Amino acid sequence: MKLIYVFDAYCGWSHGFSPTLREVASRHPELDVDVVSGGLFTGSRRVPVREFGYVQGANAQIAELTGVEFGEAYGRLIADGSFVMDSQAAARGVAALRRAAPARGVELATALQHAFYVDGLSLSDRATYRKVAEQAGLDADEVVASFEAADAQGAAEGDFARARALGVDAFPTLLAADGAATTVLARGRAGADDVERRLAAFAATRS
Repeated sequence: MKLIYVFDAYCGWSHGFSPTLREVASRHPELDVDVVSGGLFTGSRRVPVREFGYVQGANAQIAELTGVEFGEAYGRLIADGSFVMDSQAAARGVAALRRAAPARGVELATALQHAFYVDGLSLSDRATYRKVAEQAGLDADEVVASFEAADAQGAAEGDFARARALGVDAFPTLLAADGAATTVLARGRAGADDVERRLAAFAATRS
């Protein structure tokens, strides 16, 4: 059995789910966690953030319900309104970090969201991946090269295709998988204890 976490690095609710994800992963070190990027801001949705008038209100709600931090640098970025969230670039970065440390997907995905939502760093900027890699003790040159490699776009599209194949169209979604069988443990907001109960129920059907 393993867990599959489908998120978008530019999704505020995914940021809000980070504490639950880390807690679930810490409770179950025996379970691998596949981290898969969704394509929330691609195509016609890749526009200046000012065009999404709900962002600041949604962030306030997320912070109230989950306790996660939205930093001052991020607040200035959103207030300016010109920043463009590009989920394909973010997915390339997730894939680059995943390639460098396959077993640390949860840690690195949540670190990347911290870089955006707290530090206000662009997930389209190679310097962001250098910083995250250095803080994680990874080879930063390798991560940046992977982010900028010719096959990076294919890695991002591969993640988007996998999310669709899993039937996931809302982020974040946490799944448990055992062979061909999968079940949804959480979609959107959930606590670690809620996830634990659903995971135990699924495991019972597989024994």
